Amino acid sequence: MKVNIKAALLSAFVLPGLGQLHKGDRAKGIVMIVLVNVFLLVALFLVMQGLGPIFLSVQLSGTAGAAKALEHIQDKTPGAKWLLTVFFGLWLYGVIDAAKGKEEKDDPQDQH
Repeated sequence: MKVNIKAALLSAFVLPGLGQLHKGDRAKGIVMIVLVNVFLLVALFLVMQGLGPIFLSVQLSGTAGAAKALEHIQDKTPGAKWLLTVFFGLWLYGVIDAAKGKEEKDDPQDQH
């Protein structure tokens, strides 16, 4: 399997930035992995912060509709949408960057 194909698959299905590490571009790979993790953690924090009042109302009243929960999340956490959009953009960039590159040789590990 070509190095670029393997790198693109690693970035697409395992972790964005891992393909860059596999190709030997350590700095870009590490920066991408750190950025992806930061964006996901902050988005998760914002969504969980928005879910707090919903969990409290369920505990107090015993019911909460899915539509009400979704509406509350959308109203209270607009930043999470932007962070997830940036994450998906970074993911797409990582896959495309890993797929194209200077190396067009076969992976030496596949020769065995």
